[in-house]
Amino acid sequence: MPFVTIGHRGLMGVEPENTLRSFVRAERAGMDAVELDLHLSKDGALIVMHDAAVDRTTDGTGRIADLTFEELRVLDAGQGEAVPLFEEVLDAVGSPVQAEIKDVAAARSLAEVIRRRGIAERVEVSSFHDAAIAEIHRLLPDVRTVLIASRWGADIVDRAEAAGASTLALGIRRLTLELVEQAHGEGLRVIGWVVNTEQRLRLARAFGLDGVTTDYAEIREAVRAGG
Repeated sequence: MPFVTIGHRGLMGVEPENTLRSFVRAERAGMDAVELDLHLSKDGALIVMHDAAVDRTTDGTGRIADLTFEELRVLDAGQGEAVPLFEEVLDAVGSPVQAEIKDVAAARSLAEVIRRRGIAERVEVSSFHDAAIAEIHRLLPDVRTVLIASRWGADIVDRAEAAGASTLALGIRRLTLELVEQAHGEGLRVIGWVVNTEQRLRLARAFGLDGVTTDYAEIREAVRAGG
């Protein structure tokens, strides 16, 4: 498979993260996929936001789980952008989507959307939580899944296989060639995050990674140029 470049929360280096504006910008920049984060609101809506609380990325306060969709909708997520629903992102861009889920409850809601819209080929589901990946794999065995880690032990490849993941997304600062080769030997793809400099991109290439997640279109341009 070709080396892929994934837009991190859209293109959060230049646009408000996890907004429709950011995802559209990533698609126009030619990203191979856009990455986003999902939480459930108080009334069960699939909300696109990274943090469990709205304080950092909006003009509001409080936990997403304690707010209804209507309460979330009136918040400013940056440059006048509204907090989007997952399905609004699907409608706004045609790109493949890597959707990161935070818990098993969100996994079940996401599976319902994927099944109803018939988009198993378009959506790749990721999580830091083995149980959430295992639940998606159980509900939708044909959907590709990604186990994410920033810190990990020697069992990370075994964990990915046990959860049914087909890809590891690992913090590039701690990656080693030995681990990449081990994962590849077990048939797993490996994505490095977050790669925002050409130096990091060269490291990703040297490790033989299958792709990177980035905040900037310049990394996609460097990949195209053979970087």
